[in-house]
Amino acid sequence: MPGSGGQWRRLIGMVPSRVRFACDRMRISEMSPGRSISVEFRAADFRKKLLAWYDTNARDLPWRKSRDPYRVWVSEIMLQQTRVAAVIEHYHEFLRRFPTVQKLAAARKASVLAAWSGLGYYRRARMLHAAARVISRERGGKFPKTADTWRDLPGIGRYTAAAIASIALGEAVAVVDGNVERVIQRLGGERISRENVWRRAGALLYRDRAGDFNQAMMELGATVCTPRAPVCLTCPVMELCKTRGELAASKKASKQRKGEIHYALDCRNGAVFLTQRGSDESLMAGMWELPEIAGGTRDAEPVMTLRHSITTTDYTVHVWAVPASTKVAGEWYSAHRLPRTAITGLARKILQKARWLTATPAQS
Repeated sequence: MPGSGGQWRRLIGMVPSRVRFACDRMRISEMSPGRSISVEFRAADFRKKLLAWYDTNARDLPWRKSRDPYRVWVSEIMLQQTRVAAVIEHYHEFLRRFPTVQKLAAARKASVLAAWSGLGYYRRARMLHAAARVISRERGGKFPKTADTWRDLPGIGRYTAAAIASIALGEAVAVVDGNVERVIQRLGGERISRENVWRRAGALLYRDRAGDFNQAMMELGATVCTPRAPVCLTCPVMELCKTRGELAASKKASKQRKGEIHYALDCRNGAVFLTQRGSDESLMAGMWELPEIAGGTRDAEPVMTLRHSITTTDYTVHVWAVPASTKVAGEWYSAHRLPRTAITGLARKILQKARWLTATPAQS
């Protein structure tokens, strides 16, 4: 073992670059001989504390009761950009209607979209349906075995593939979502690139319990290390964290735009008139909605006014009890047909307030 720092640095310069991330992706050349051992010890301490906390405090969520790849996959797609509370009821209902990948593959796209209604971001449902058909028709109903092969399916990206492979199949691969990224950046006390977050997540991963560790990291970010006002005093790894709070904002978030929109609620003979969005629409293609109108009449008031956000725009929505234009193509839907119709989230919200639809617990 060389005695001087200069000798040590010269030897380190000879080490291949891929090895210099061995100690939790921290450069060996930036450490003293003893510090690399200290860093590895801190990583082991982090894993132990995090998993002990997760084993005791993990939320009782329905998708955690099974390691079935299909159920894990459905839950991961639903949870993208959607609150856990909103997913729970939809998850049960979706699996009731499509209990296997074969059932999902055999279903009509309209039926899948109808079951997805209320979750938003409908491209997820289309890709889920397309991937189910690939598994059922081209793979003989067999699921991929690794994160890399999961990514061959439609709609499966790096995070989703890693989550399914680690949770359902036990593959030792790390995940990075918004929660994990926030935890890792606060642990290190600095903002780093997404790719470097993936590297650090891989270095921290407890390979013997990869699925549990990944869920623990996400759970920590969702319930303790939250975007605003993190509850640091209850954090199991607070003593290992350099930030212990929020990192300084790097830039101001873009402001939501404001908009106003008017719809006709045309009800006759126990049916409501709906129109279908074009198949080439960038948002909610092929979904059914109330017909849009230019505005109401001067001598009347809207039957309801509500707020609704779509991507970067916050809308004030006015609904008028007026006939739809005869120039608008559409169909009349009776109340019993609506629950199985692929309608937009906004149309569902309006029809629930108008008592044409019953809200589920997740939507109320």
